[in-house]
Amino acid sequence: MHNEPLAYRMRPKNIDEIAGQEEIIGKNTALYHLIKKGHVPSMLLYGEPGIGKTSLAHAIAGTSDLPFISLNATVSGKKEVEDVVAEARVTGKVLLFLDEIHRFNKLQQDTLLPHVEKGSIVLIGATTENPFHDVNPAIRSRCGEIKQLKRLEASDLLGVLHRALTDQERGLGKQSIRITEAQLLKIAEGVNGDARKALNVLESVVIASDEENGETIVEDWLVDNLIGRIGLFSDKKGSHFYNLLSALQKSIRGSDVNAAIYYLAHLLETGDLVAVNRRLLVIAYEDIGLAAPHIGAHVLAATEAAVRLGMPEARIPLANAVIEMCLASKSNSAYKAFDAAVRAINSGNTGDIPPHLRDTHYAGAAELGHVGYQYPHNTPIGSFGGWIDQQYLPDKVEGTEFYRPVQAGDEVKLAAIYERMKEMKKNKR
Repeated sequence: MHNEPLAYRMRPKNIDEIAGQEEIIGKNTALYHLIKKGHVPSMLLYGEPGIGKTSLAHAIAGTSDLPFISLNATVSGKKEVEDVVAEARVTGKVLLFLDEIHRFNKLQQDTLLPHVEKGSIVLIGATTENPFHDVNPAIRSRCGEIKQLKRLEASDLLGVLHRALTDQERGLGKQSIRITEAQLLKIAEGVNGDARKALNVLESVVIASDEENGETIVEDWLVDNLIGRIGLFSDKKGSHFYNLLSALQKSIRGSDVNAAIYYLAHLLETGDLVAVNRRLLVIAYEDIGLAAPHIGAHVLAATEAAVRLGMPEARIPLANAVIEMCLASKSNSAYKAFDAAVRAINSGNTGDIPPHLRDTHYAGAAELGHVGYQYPHNTPIGSFGGWIDQQYLPDKVEGTEFYRPVQAGDEVKLAAIYERMKEMKKNKR
């Protein structure tokens, strides 16, 4: 009887047993050939939990035959790092796998990095966070390879499950198990590309199933029950969460209703309603803006309703808001105009406020020359209201156009008014 979990026992022993990740460690990659020839470069492995970072490091160690040491940066101190350095001095070279490398502190770095630089320690770091945001630059500079692992496809996971069922030494091959291909596919499709979860589900299903005449018989309801919500990956403040927020915004901006609803559902399942509401409000004004100005008010109402309702009812107003935003006309002209004005100011394109626009609510303003302002409301112009041609920008930036209208939705009318006023100014000057 095995004491270790099935997922631990089935961890690949060498790089030929790695499932998926063909672009990173497939037989046609340079990394595969380097490792096969005994050269292991220091590298960073980046990806979500369960994606195979630890398995890949163990497989590389099994292929290279280097002395292998595994540490976790959250619990390892200076002493553990010094032990690795001492081992490298004795053996000449060691392969160090450092999990949660983004938590590596400066003291650990100062002890380890010189040995990584001269090659006596080969460092494989693993992180769930974006290494360009969260891994110290000193570590990144010494890791020539930064590999982003992808979640496995269902076909890759089916191969992992079949191997576990047939492997008599490490897997379940010595047991008689009746499990259908449809049940295995359901597991493979229900774990969100996570091989460890797939093997955990398989092991749990086999343990929980009844036996008949020495054969374990797996039933559909048991598979459904054990998969449950296992496919959901939640890291409210991690890189994947912000990737989901980014995907939601880009899907709305791209008017893809189905993708936007998918990412909204994933985000709400993580439970961070505040972050979702905030992003939706940003999208309403950043990506839809003047083309459909009513959307901002609609989204604000939906997010406020979501806060009052809480989950799961919050999904209802938010789903309405997301679909309306997807199908609304889009314009980013307003914030682009603002950003252009900021760039002008920061580059020194500033000047004195025209005297006639300055404050006059005090005695002596006229003596300072704060005169000449013409009140637009006194000059009606059609159904627009009041307008008169006078200078508003400082002399230095007079005539600069920060606003570039987009011909979309309601902004078409605003753009027409804007162009008409430009023409009127031109004719009067």
